[in-house]
Amino acid sequence: QVQLAESGGGLVQAGGSLRLSCASSGRTFSTYAMGWFRQAPGKEREFVAAISMSGGTTYYADSVKGRFTISRDATKNTVYLQMNSLKPEDSAVYYCAARRFRVVTTQDYSSWGQGTQVTVSS
Repeated sequence: QVQLAESGGGLVQAGGSLRLSCASSGRTFSTYAMGWFRQAPGKEREFVAAISMSGGTTYYADSVKGRFTISRDATKNTVYLQMNSLKPEDSAVYYCAARRFRVVTTQDYSSWGQGTQVTVSS
């Protein structure tokens, strides 16, 4: 039922920053846990970060811990992924995902966005 739309991707040099946004269409945004995943060419989709429906709990993949920050704004029905100190290996299509109630770090999310491309040049 919830529709997701990512934005904010682009081309950035190594060491730079980007902020991805994921806008949700539903009135019940506050009842959804949200996650970010990414997929590079020839690789499996992998977990990046997740946030509980209240925003009180967050999880990060080891590869991005300390560099990426996930947050949400209930008044805007939007979840963000602030990406700092970007590396070429961060290049991928980034997907926003939503699931009802409980946050998980697996790919067990029911709704997915179309994805936004992030390219980090060396």
